[in-house]
Amino acid sequence: MSALEGQYVTLGLGAEVFAVPVRYVREILDYRAPFAIPEGPAYLLGLTDVRGRATATIDLRVKLGLPPVPPGPATRVLVLDIPLEDRLLSLGLVADRVIEVISIAADQVEPAPDIGVPWRSEYIAGVVRHEGGFVVLFELARLLTSQEAAALPAAA
Repeated sequence: MSALEGQYVTLGLGAEVFAVPVRYVREILDYRAPFAIPEGPAYLLGLTDVRGRATATIDLRVKLGLPPVPPGPATRVLVLDIPLEDRLLSLGLVADRVIEVISIAADQVEPAPDIGVPWRSEYIAGVVRHEGGFVVLFELARLLTSQEAAALPAAA
């Protein structure tokens, strides 16, 4: 079985559809404004209380270089536990909407494109054709550099 094969939660940012492996998703929450952290990077919205644990929450749109939009009724926070080399990173990703869970076979995954996309290709593990469009599979361990991940507040 390929490392990219399995079930994914699809999420939307505007017209774009992305996916994260189900195995990293701890829970999906309705959006609520995080507690702001002064002088953090623009994509870091702040800390969200997730069952008594402070969880760093990022605006996925800003991180990917897309224009920010105000939260709406469909805005969700995906709470992820991402294994890094030295620790488990708990992270909230704010998405415009969560769509569905899909199954992906290894032979469906195409390599990440090097050009023609507005975000950095090292964030992309691959793309999959789905329902007449494309779903971009995130390389979660690369979404934040090791320096960015280390700078995030540890879960309390």
